[in-house]
Amino acid sequence: MAEQKRDYYEVLGVNKGATDDELKKAYRNLAKQYHPDLNPNDKAAEAKFKEANEAYAVLSDGEKRRQYDQFGHSGMDGQGFSGFSGADIDLGDLFGSIFGGAFGGGGRRRSGPEQGSNLKYGLTLEFMEAAFGVDKTISISKEDTCDVCSGSGAAHGSSPETCPTCKGSGRVQQQTQTLFGMTMVTRDCPSCSGRGTIIRTPCTACNGRGRRIKKKDLSIHVPAGVNTGDMLPLKGEGEPGLRGGPYGDLYIQFKVRPHPVFDRRDNNTFCDIPITFAQAALGADIEIPTIDGNVTTHIKEGTQPFDTYTIRGKGIPYKNRPSVRGDHTSRFVLEVPSHLTDQQKEQLRSFESTLTDRNYAKRESFFKKVKDIFGK
Repeated sequence: MAEQKRDYYEVLGVNKGATDDELKKAYRNLAKQYHPDLNPNDKAAEAKFKEANEAYAVLSDGEKRRQYDQFGHSGMDGQGFSGFSGADIDLGDLFGSIFGGAFGGGGRRRSGPEQGSNLKYGLTLEFMEAAFGVDKTISISKEDTCDVCSGSGAAHGSSPETCPTCKGSGRVQQQTQTLFGMTMVTRDCPSCSGRGTIIRTPCTACNGRGRRIKKKDLSIHVPAGVNTGDMLPLKGEGEPGLRGGPYGDLYIQFKVRPHPVFDRRDNNTFCDIPITFAQAALGADIEIPTIDGNVTTHIKEGTQPFDTYTIRGKGIPYKNRPSVRGDHTSRFVLEVPSHLTDQQKEQLRSFESTLTDRNYAKRESFFKKVKDIFGK
């Protein structure tokens, strides 16, 4: 009677909802443990490696996995899974992860189009520019496609040739003697350095690289409400892609200069306003500065130091809702007069002598607490 195959999910030790990354991680762990080169003359380890290889080959393929989930092993009849060829794992990469690269591995090289690198540009804004938005023109220097050779790297009248060593794949396989026997390792092609093509006559403008440094001016709109650390993405303004891939993106990162009058916390603004003793004691109409300009308001009689006054909707606009704004809060700071004349001092002493504890509620409360604590 034929031996009953174990469930593929059970073989890899994952559940049926496992992600591709979880499947790959489970397979790599088993491959490291049971690979024949690491277990010479161990038939049991070889069998487990074949079993894991077969399971991963099915479950890592979306269509095969759907068939297996629906029909089980019977749905895999005729698929031809055997030996070590089913799973897409680079053994050089596998051994390199165990022995720190001693086997010359590395991740699989992408052969298709690849998006270019993203770039970041730091832009400093004035406080009011960040608050209300502004149009700016910036100049960036970046690698871009060479306009002389259109990115081919080859001089005019010539073109890159397919590398005869790797036949355009950029990778070659090499048999290497290791502690565990002969191992097939995949490396970058030494003839073309992994590009897959050879340029016989390089472009003189870019020295055969297909790209060179260019300066570009960009007009951007900074939305109202940005703050230090915020980033504005510009699609397709990064570096060119590889093998026909799209451009990367440019990220504008903002830094906002401090303001001499206003502080900012998120979308709210704050400022300190000095007031005189008379204004605080008697009340007064004063000008309160906001980022929109001055607003006249009346402070109440008996205003205390560090009392605050908030005006709704006079702060910073929200980036995603520019019609909605934060608040503006003013804090009153009592300025004690200095450089008094003798007459002013005498008048002040005379005025002070007319005051009682009723006029100084905070002072009376404070010394009452001290008396309750210390008894004197």
